[in-house]
Amino acid sequence: MDTVRILLADDHKLVRAGIRSLLERLPGIEVVAEASDGREALRLIGEHRPQIVLMDIAMPELNGLEATRRAAKAFPDVSVIILSIYSDEEHVYQSLLAGASGYLLKGAAIEELELAIRAVAQHETYLSPPISRPVIMEYVRRTGGDSRSAKKLSPRQTEVLQLIAEGKSMKQIALGLSISVKTVESHRAALMNRIGIQDIAGLVRYAVKIGLIDLT
Repeated sequence: MDTVRILLADDHKLVRAGIRSLLERLPGIEVVAEASDGREALRLIGEHRPQIVLMDIAMPELNGLEATRRAAKAFPDVSVIILSIYSDEEHVYQSLLAGASGYLLKGAAIEELELAIRAVAQHETYLSPPISRPVIMEYVRRTGGDSRSAKKLSPRQTEVLQLIAEGKSMKQIALGLSISVKTVESHRAALMNRIGIQDIAGLVRYAVKIGLIDLT
């Protein structure tokens, strides 16, 4: 298993120390640097090229949202997981718009922190369960959910899209459809390119919009 390189960005030294202590207990995860503000985070991303940045929202000099926005443009191969005390839809919505790949509440258990890191390391989007449904519904509301049909997705692509939106893993989809995980990943890449969406949260919203799944 490849080591996941992590950069911690939080203006509270004790918070960083606590998170580092938790991460050091997990196999295959390495903290390569720590930053106390957004500007330092961007500089250290350039120096250390971590795979994932755990980014606080409220930081001096440059806040986490703006740092995330700049990191997404300057370092597209680096993923950001926002760490925050805020669970309201607006903070999560703005974080995803900025380019974050995940949003984790600071009160989360170590098991959830690890789950979020593993998911994002696999190029998926992770949202803390307490906020997942409200955020998706807010996305649907803001984008004016409609019943337009999929953009000429093949039957298999549509099937894969629905299963992804229902929360199935690549392995579960492969077993259910009796195909290889590699084939599932190929279908996922093809449908992402077809509809112009490159993250799991976006696929869920799209599936809701075209009526593949119902969150009510």
